[in-house]
Amino acid sequence: MGYKFNRQKPLGNYIVDFYCKKLNLVIEVDGEIHMVGDAPMRDKERQDILEKMGLAFLRFDNMDVKMNMSLVIRLLEDFMDDWERSNPPSPL
Repeated sequence: MGYKFNRQKPLGNYIVDFYCKKLNLVIEVDGEIHMVGDAPMRDKERQDILEKMGLAFLRFDNMDVKMNMSLVIRLLEDFMDDWERSNPPSPL
């Protein structure tokens, strides 16, 4: 859809998996390590901090990225469509 994404982008004190400046969108791809111990709590705290910076989040399971890319793409397209409806281009 023409949006540029940076991989492994530093934002604040963190490095996110993917970032689109125009959409203020962070995409995180979580593997199994994100389900162990206090990792979910740390991920939530990190996400809360970044969302307070005005960033939106999409979080995908690593297996969905590997095995169900059509779902991932559809969710990305849905986010972009919603964003475009909420942020129409300036008539100038």
